[in-house]
Amino acid sequence: MLTAEENETLVRVGPDTPMGNWMRLFWMPFYPADQLPPDGQPKRIKLLGEDLVAFRDTEGKVGLVANACPHRGAPLMFGRNEECGLRCVYHGWKFDTAGNVLDLPAEPEGSRLKDRVRLKAYACQERNGVLWTYLGEDQNSPPPLPELEFNMVPAENVHVSFRVQECNWLQALEGEIDSAHAPILHGRIDQKGAINDWVAAQDLRPKFKCVKQPFGVSIASRRRVDDATRYWRVNQFMAPFWTLVPPQSKFPELSGHAWVPMDDEHTLCLMFSYTPKPSTTPYADFWTKFSPDTGYGFDYESQQTAWFSGLPGLWIQDAACQSGVSPIVDRTQENLCVSDAGIAVTRQFLLEGVAAYRDTGTKPVPAKDPTASMVRAISMTLPADADWQEAGAEPMTARVGKDFGYTP
Repeated sequence: MLTAEENETLVRVGPDTPMGNWMRLFWMPFYPADQLPPDGQPKRIKLLGEDLVAFRDTEGKVGLVANACPHRGAPLMFGRNEECGLRCVYHGWKFDTAGNVLDLPAEPEGSRLKDRVRLKAYACQERNGVLWTYLGEDQNSPPPLPELEFNMVPAENVHVSFRVQECNWLQALEGEIDSAHAPILHGRIDQKGAINDWVAAQDLRPKFKCVKQPFGVSIASRRRVDDATRYWRVNQFMAPFWTLVPPQSKFPELSGHAWVPMDDEHTLCLMFSYTPKPSTTPYADFWTKFSPDTGYGFDYESQQTAWFSGLPGLWIQDAACQSGVSPIVDRTQENLCVSDAGIAVTRQFLLEGVAAYRDTGTKPVPAKDPTASMVRAISMTLPADADWQEAGAEPMTARVGKDFGYTP
């Protein structure tokens, strides 16, 4: 259980909040690149409570700027994107992707106003079909883009999708790093209570080992297969909001999420799946249709005959439970148990990181070292007396273009 103050620290991400300031040390994915064409319609974006607009100019440069025009606050989401700039439809002020004023059509010729005014703009980069932005203070010298394996492999090996989840970012993230729920929430009644071939179903009481890492936290769950062997699944949390899911034998690909805070009550979920070699079939796209308003497609008859949960699909099941009964859960009312070890250690990592930056200016390792998050989640069957960290050290190290190194 957290204190009310600790919970507020973790969930509030707006301007000048401790968590919001810490998040601004990192590059953030914010939009699919192919949906922002040159001179196309500007797109309204919300990140860390800021109201922003994204556009791609005539030359293909991407801009992420404040939605409010610095003249008198008119919304630039209605702007005309043309001739290498975004023009406000109120008085015609025009801006480039860096926020510089290009034109003030209603001002006297020779006016120096455009040299004094600047639209807030943030650094952007593009890689593997994803647009990224950096919201930190050092806009003239942002850190390198993080070396996450999914954005390092060839683009044709990656499938990326976006959706909005109507809850706080931490609720969503905590659901992903929780291995205990997998054989229960994702179980099927018509398969004797478990998804086909899930080794986890043979032992519903996993033992957990959690290790703080420079990049975040490794959360290992151990289940008994038989007297001689144990099944290990190692989920990875990587600061500030990345999670990696262990591969399965039936789905031999690497996958995970970014849980990007839009504001305190909404999360932009980037789902990625990728292979070291040419792509396998990616996860189904239909889960993007489901939300609290539609009850996530819950079907009571299905609960009696098919899915244990009555919710139609793995990620829909996760989203429904992660979102909870309110957009921000009150963690002071929780009753954590043994299987929540990974949740507790991850919260501790976040609170310590936020406090270190707030109090001493100490930046987390992944905000300084772009290679820090080159890790993988793993699922391995090992001898009962084997050390998971020793056996998993090499498979947990991401090697672009290299296979798993074991059979998931």
